[in-house]
Amino acid sequence: MSRVGRKPVEIPSGVTITHKDGTVEVKGPRGTLRESLSARVRVEVKASEVSFGRPDDLPPTRALHGLVRATVQNMVVGVTRGFSRELEIQGTGFRAEVKGKSLNLTVGYSHPVEMAIPDGLKVSVAENKIKVEGANRHQVGQFASNVREVKPPEPYKGKGIRYVDEHVRRKVGKAAAG
Repeated sequence: MSRVGRKPVEIPSGVTITHKDGTVEVKGPRGTLRESLSARVRVEVKASEVSFGRPDDLPPTRALHGLVRATVQNMVVGVTRGFSRELEIQGTGFRAEVKGKSLNLTVGYSHPVEMAIPDGLKVSVAENKIKVEGANRHQVGQFASNVREVKPPEPYKGKGIRYVDEHVRRKVGKAAAG
């Protein structure tokens, strides 16, 4: 049995989980998340927990067992606490600002880059840090990745957009001719 899939997901107070026709819906204080799950994994919603099982030991079923459990756990955490990712902008003259439902980045191109903020996400900018918050873990991570992709950090001076906890390996550059 999968070590992850064996553990039940605890349902905190204020959260309701419904499962029907292969779709799980989680409602909580931060909103509602809906996800369709694989029919190969059995999902049982009880009063205070959700448990998962599998009918056979075939490799595809075994692979999905832990995945389905982790997905439901992330949905429960998302509607209670939420997820966030922080990015840091480094470079002279590089800046970001939120205008309505879009994030404007000025990162060394001849034009500012404008990115639409998806529904369900909250983006805030403080000095040189961008914070992306939301209930859906996948959506938060994907938008943060898209922002970083605009100007990834370069290895010589370290200029660009990076995650706060990211370490950029620096290169020395040209050696002086002697």
